[in-house]
Amino acid sequence: MNVRTIMIAGVIVLAGCSADGSTTGAPAPTTPAPTGPTQSSPAPTTKAPPQHPKLKPGAKGAAVRELQQRLKELDYDPGRVDGRYGIGTQMAVWAFQKVNRLKVSSTVGKRFWAALDAPKTPQPMAKRREADRVDVDLRRQYLVVYKDGKPALITHISSGSGEYYCAKDRGATVARCRYATTSTGDFRTGRRASGWEISPLGRLYNPIYFNGGIAFHGALDVPRYPASHGCVRMPMHVAEYFPKLVGTDVPVHLRRPR
Repeated sequence: MNVRTIMIAGVIVLAGCSADGSTTGAPAPTTPAPTGPTQSSPAPTTKAPPQHPKLKPGAKGAAVRELQQRLKELDYDPGRVDGRYGIGTQMAVWAFQKVNRLKVSSTVGKRFWAALDAPKTPQPMAKRREADRVDVDLRRQYLVVYKDGKPALITHISSGSGEYYCAKDRGATVARCRYATTSTGDFRTGRRASGWEISPLGRLYNPIYFNGGIAFHGALDVPRYPASHGCVRMPMHVAEYFPKLVGTDVPVHLRRPR
């Protein structure tokens, strides 16, 4: 076997060639192992979902604007989308809470924000479900206007208080006493008036009558409980366009569902 001298990395080694010409005795160069602590890739992190703040009347900012925009998308009308939590937004919040079976309050918290992501649909008031109609839930105090079979408006209302009162009807000379009730039943929209109409029991804005002297109308005071003499009060900003949304001879269903 022939022996020859090979220099590898400054070190002299002896290598022999076998009879078939292969080289023996020279180890293959290796890459030195790294020293010190090993560097590992950082574990992927999951981005936490955005936390919505608790909102109350008087709040301002981007979160209020987001709330208003989402309510509008779901057919609740908070009025102008201006980032200000005013009375219009408050009444839209009430209506949403009633439909979604949440505690009715003016505070928008975690449960409310979660419900906005998975909202419930309003419960129909009657077995007969005309494509264009108005459903009124007297127990929870909200109404739904349907157009082409779909909700076009969901709004807070205030109906008859149930209190006993006495008043003179239009043209009467003697006062008549009765309870301030809004009757359940099936009716149709009839006579209407534009602007303020003066009645023996007060002023009605853009009234649409559907049961004798009982009407849908705008009012300056629409509390979250029944407070009228029998009419169905609604927010003023909703009453502005309600007559354009609801025509004449449109079915109206009033119920007190569980």
